[in-house]
Amino acid sequence: MIKFTHRGDFSKAERFLKKAKDKDFRPILEKYAREGITALQLSTPKDTGVTSESWYYEVAKTNSGFSIYWKNKHLVSGLPIVILLQYGHGTRSGGFVAGRDFINPPMRPLFDKIAENLWKEVSSL
Repeated sequence: MIKFTHRGDFSKAERFLKKAKDKDFRPILEKYAREGITALQLSTPKDTGVTSESWYYEVAKTNSGFSIYWKNKHLVSGLPIVILLQYGHGTRSGGFVAGRDFINPPMRPLFDKIAENLWKEVSSL
């Protein structure tokens, strides 16, 4: 036989969760979204500079919280140039231009910074 006894209530946990639910994290995420744009602009290979200047972001509320989406609107013949630069692409003459990972290296430290600062924000509720 298993016996479970319980004293007290969950009022502290409920209070914390309500505060977390009601907290508007959008301004914090907007700050880091802008930092991400700067990092991406600086790391994007530049020929004409159009691709590096075509970064933008969206902060969206989702079912599980918020998400930051970094996007690039520079297309040539309907193809997203950042994907071709990142992962490589074939050429008309049958060759291949290797990709260069210019997105992940500057974003990793930013992701760590976001996680650290959001944890501090949630911990202080």
